[in-house]
Amino acid sequence: IDQGTTSSRAILFDSDFRISGIAQKQFQQYFPKDGWVEHDPEEIWTSTLDSCAEVLMKKSISPEDIAAIGITNQRETTILWDKETGRSIYNAVVWQDRRTASLCERLKSKGLESLINKKTGLILDPYFSATKIKWILDNVKGARSKAEKGNLLFGTVDSFLLWRLTGGASHKTDVTNASRTMLFNIHSQTWDPELLSLFDIPSSILP
Repeated sequence: IDQGTTSSRAILFDSDFRISGIAQKQFQQYFPKDGWVEHDPEEIWTSTLDSCAEVLMKKSISPEDIAAIGITNQRETTILWDKETGRSIYNAVVWQDRRTASLCERLKSKGLESLINKKTGLILDPYFSATKIKWILDNVKGARSKAEKGNLLFGTVDSFLLWRLTGGASHKTDVTNASRTMLFNIHSQTWDPELLSLFDIPSSILP
């Protein structure tokens, strides 16, 4: 599964890793304000599912014939969803989105960029997930309360798709995606409590 910024694509490989089939579905881009970029998580999901179904149908392959699924995705795009219903509480805030630029500038003015860089290897920028998570928690009614009660989950697109594909059984990511959140300590290979506190993000929402 190649879940990209403008489309979702499914590529079928045979047992010798040769491409056997490809299907692709585009989905809509939303620009509610200058500098804001959003996707509908349900469109991400349905375009992904439809692409997978189409490539299987083209090759007359059943889901039971699939040995494994790999996911590549738009890494920093941020989704928060309800743990019980599986529905997102807000649109996906896309990696290109700049709505948290002023927050990043405030943190820089407090001299916090060096701390973040040392722990994560990243610059302090709206590009990454941490400030997007904070924005959703602070601006969507009831979001922070739900998160503090353990009723919300966060993921970049890989985590969201994996959670959906497993019927909610697997809320996970890998270190390469985690390292793009600005919350992951690349030295200890763990979510960093100091960074979670800095961005006021409950650890219970993390994969």
